[in-house]
Order: sequence, then structure tokens, then C-alpha cells
Amino acid sequence: MDRNESLRRIRESPDGWDLVVIGGGATGIGIALDAAARGYEVALLEQSDFGKGTSSRSTKLIHGGVRYLQQGNIPLVMEALKERGILRNNAPHLVSDLPFIVPNYKWWEAPFYGIGMRVYDVLAGRYGFGKSRNLSKDETVARLPTIETDGLMGGVVYHDGQFDDARLLMHLAMTAAEQGAALLNYARVTGLSKTGDGMVDGVTARDEESGETLEVRAKTVVNATGPGRRQADHPTLSGRARRAGPLVPSGGGGHHGAAHR
Repeated sequence: MDRNESLRRIRESPDGWDLVVIGGGATGIGIALDAAARGYEVALLEQSDFGKGTSSRSTKLIHGGVRYLQQGNIPLVMEALKERGILRNNAPHLVSDLPFIVPNYKWWEAPFYGIGMRVYDVLAGRYGFGKSRNLSKDETVARLPTIETDGLMGGVVYHDGQFDDARLLMHLAMTAAEQGAALLNYARVTGLSKTGDGMVDGVTARDEESGETLEVRAKTVVNATGPGRRQADHPTLSGRARRAGPLVPSGGGGHHGAAHR
């Protein structure tokens, strides 16, 4: 992955690109990799380091979604567990098993969480990371020495995954480059270019290392700049586009749990 080569290709592409991706995080680089692997001509522009934002500041968890199991969303849990297993198979140097312990303070929590985590194991099938099991009070304290012991009745241990998000991102970027994508960091997109009838046909960017202005033409432009993006960051967008709501709303929700090594 050579920045100078990517810059040269972007400068010397008079016919433009099939796809220009704005944003060099996991979403943007994943889009670039997928499109390049399908034979499209792809350029990606990132204003800073690849993965500087959310993609290197995640929970570091690669999991199936226990909370979605509680909500009854079985298809989503099965898909996530399968993808978790595939990711470990593809990148075992980046993904590892991480056991979690759910402490039990009420009599019903041991059977409730115990059965729930065993269902989680069954849904994972051959992609499982380890078998869940119930723990006694002593076992729970031994694994979590600082846990509140007043009223503690035991716990349930189950297994999910942990991964190195920044290293995974760089592996995706290198693979995208191998597939023919031109990935350029420190290239801030400053505006969108349009045809006479108002259709977006590319972007204008600034090479932050040299100050050079780049005109990059494309059949399709994807904004993958992350959940923190603002419409005002793109002054060339029409007033109608600014008033429109998000086409793909961002997900929400928090993650809580006690991990044990």
C-alpha cells in the first residue's frame, strides 16, 4: 500500500472512477474492498490516519449480541455469531476468546442466564468460542476478586470474542489495495462536484501534505465518514438534501459486562 502510487493514480485518472468513498474507517474501507473485489475502479479518501475515529476506539468486542437474544431477535444473533466465527477463522491472530461472567444475586438469575447462555451456545453451533456454565459463589469470587459478595449466589460464564480493531482495519486496507483500490490518507474532501442538472459526479479534495487540490470524478460517491458527520461539513449539498433525514440511521445502545481473563 503506497501513498505516492495512490496519489499518482488519483491525479492521472481522466476517465474517473466507478466509486469514490469518503472516509477511511472500517465502513469506508470495507466498502472499498468489497467493490474492488467485484472489479470496480475504486478510490478512497481519508482526511487523517486510516481508522483514526471510531474504528480504532471500539469496545474491541466481536460478539453475537446477547441483548438481541433477550429481545428475541434470533436471526440477527445467528448471523452475528456466524460472522464472529468466520472472522476468527480468517484472522486468528487478531481475534481471541474472551469469557464474560454474569453474577447472580437473585435465585432466578442462575437458571435464567444459565439457560439463556446455553441457547446462545446452541445458536453459535460450530462457530462457538466456548461452552457456558454456571459457577458457584466461590468460583465467581475467585474469577472476580473485587465483586460485591453481599447477596452473591454465583454466576454464569459465557464466551464471546475480542479483537484488535486497528490492526484488522489495516489488514482490510492492504487487502483493498491488493484488489486494485487507490487508498489515500491525509486527503480532506472539501466539496462535491455536480453536473449541470445537479447530479453529484465527484469530489474536490485537498492533499494535506502538499496543499494540492484534487478533482476526483466518479459515477458514485459514498459518504462513509461515520456517525459524527454533519451535513454542514458539505456546503455544496442542496438545501433540500440538508433538510432530508438520514437514509441509513445509525445504531444505538450500550454494552455492559464483566470480562475475565
